[in-house]
Amino acid sequence: MAKLNGIIKLEGTLDNLTFYKGKEGYLVRTKGGVSKERIQNDPAFERTRENGSEFGRSATSGKLLRTSVRNLMVKAKDNRVSSRVTQVMTQIKNADLTSVRGERNVSTGLATAEGKDALKGFDFNNRAKLSSVLFAPYSLDTATGEIVISDMVPANDISYPGGATHVNLSSAFLKVDFDSAIHSIEYSPTVNLAIDTTSATQTLTPAAAPTGSGNDIYVLLIEFFQEINGVQYPLKNGAYNVLNIIDVA
Repeated sequence: MAKLNGIIKLEGTLDNLTFYKGKEGYLVRTKGGVSKERIQNDPAFERTRENGSEFGRSATSGKLLRTSVRNLMVKAKDNRVSSRVTQVMTQIKNADLTSVRGERNVSTGLATAEGKDALKGFDFNNRAKLSSVLFAPYSLDTATGEIVISDMVPANDISYPGGATHVNLSSAFLKVDFDSAIHSIEYSPTVNLAIDTTSATQTLTPAAAPTGSGNDIYVLLIEFFQEINGVQYPLKNGAYNVLNIIDVA
């Protein structure tokens, strides 16, 4: 690596030289590394090819999950959610103890208790975790996807951000087949509540059970709003909204 001096500052590749900007200024280095052709064909890189194949499948499974909850995730996510989902999918893939190396996959991993546990509790918005926001007890009917939050007092049982006056509660019941890449989803009606001391049991029931094969995934969405002159506005563009996978079957 060498430092580039002179009036003209370059970034990019020229012949076998790569020009780039680093913390120490504009730098230049020779191109190196192993060629793509060698990685694809050399027996010495068989482990590399196996790892790459498994990582690719994990990334594809992560994209499928994100796609299946896209309508909810636009309301509650952080800027690293894609990489965090892929990381979880890699953990699930590692729970596949039957496939040969290079062929381990998320679908087989999710057939294990370890694989399900890796996905259960995942928060799509790392800035707002369900365990830190909702304190009222809730139950789940895995046959219907119905979530019941018993005797909830919004002002006491929800940790709400400053400026929030109302909260939305909703849920979804997903069926995701990580082998066929087919998914379906059913949503519950949205419950809108003032953040006050009123106590009531809230029931979130999806319209139906989703069709198809694969894993059952149950998610809960909590959104915060600020009411001004009778109109509710999303609080800080959903920065404090929660989207959590509460169970996997």
